[in-house]
Amino acid sequence: MAFWSVREELSQANKLRRSFYELLRDELDQFLVRYTLIDSYNNFLSKNIPYPFVEKRELKPRARIPDVEYEGQNTFLVIFLEDTIPTIHKKYIRFFDVNKTTKTNLLHSKTLQLSDDFDRNQKYIDSVHFYDFIKILLPVDYALLIQRTAGIKKRDRYNVSHFHVKIDWPIADAAENLAQSLRYISKDLYEKGDKYAEDIQKKFFEYYGLHVTAGGRRTAAIVAAQYLRRIPCITTVYVGSSESRALMRISERGVSRSILMKFTDKELHQISETNSLTPNTFKKNYMVAREGKDGICIFQTAYFYTNHSRPSDDGKLRELKPDLHWLTVGTQHIIPKPGVWKYPPLPINIIYT
Repeated sequence: MAFWSVREELSQANKLRRSFYELLRDELDQFLVRYTLIDSYNNFLSKNIPYPFVEKRELKPRARIPDVEYEGQNTFLVIFLEDTIPTIHKKYIRFFDVNKTTKTNLLHSKTLQLSDDFDRNQKYIDSVHFYDFIKILLPVDYALLIQRTAGIKKRDRYNVSHFHVKIDWPIADAAENLAQSLRYISKDLYEKGDKYAEDIQKKFFEYYGLHVTAGGRRTAAIVAAQYLRRIPCITTVYVGSSESRALMRISERGVSRSILMKFTDKELHQISETNSLTPNTFKKNYMVAREGKDGICIFQTAYFYTNHSRPSDDGKLRELKPDLHWLTVGTQHIIPKPGVWKYPPLPINIIYT
């Protein structure tokens, strides 16, 4: 079901582009972990409000997240493509001249705090001021679109090409598209009746690690991720919402979620010992804050697809059984603080303990 080409199928030029994209994405990952989790934590701290840590049960597939909107939580939606979206897709992914990141458009936008001496090179991901620039744009409604631009000498560059990008593909169409590719329907969402169509739409949310009641930003993210499978390249969708207090990332690797998690002093020592690290080394490289004797770390889980959410082996139509799980918890790690260079993520088993 790969809708992009694996590395072995790429030309040398595109292999280089893939490597460049992945390198830039690693940096964007680090920046968004900081922005979503650490900066949000500091927002709560500055208002003397206790940080609402995500409970372990909220990380289970199918889990329903309490629909409380936390004001201190940084929210955004970012779409990052390895290539460029062809203009024929403007009907559903709304990127026009009016929301291009031109100086005129940005200065017209009343919500942005940009000065008149704005340098248009800031929108390129390899620019020294890129992350200052994107930080100003992230709170703007709807999505930011980062894609490839063939610049001078045709070298690949990536830039925030559009802001305020709406995703206007109906959820029913996205669910229908997924169900066709998994062979649960042959043509139409309603071909097996209303109840079956409703179950498929619930399963569409589960496929992307959400409950069917998920809020607007997260729903837009999964609809975008499904729609962008029409473009034969790697895409990564990042979303942060005020209810989930998590960084959710959807890519060719599937779905992952990063949150802040609190550990007791005893637990911190156990984790250090298990991974042959001194408590000091662990605290320096993995702990982002302290609360009394407790330490706060970044926990990340990636989800794996079950056989029921993968294309059927024989390509034949099959019957949807709503009770069967489509997603399981895959890897679980404590990840290093953003900017830590030589220490890897530490495996930990926590969600079901």
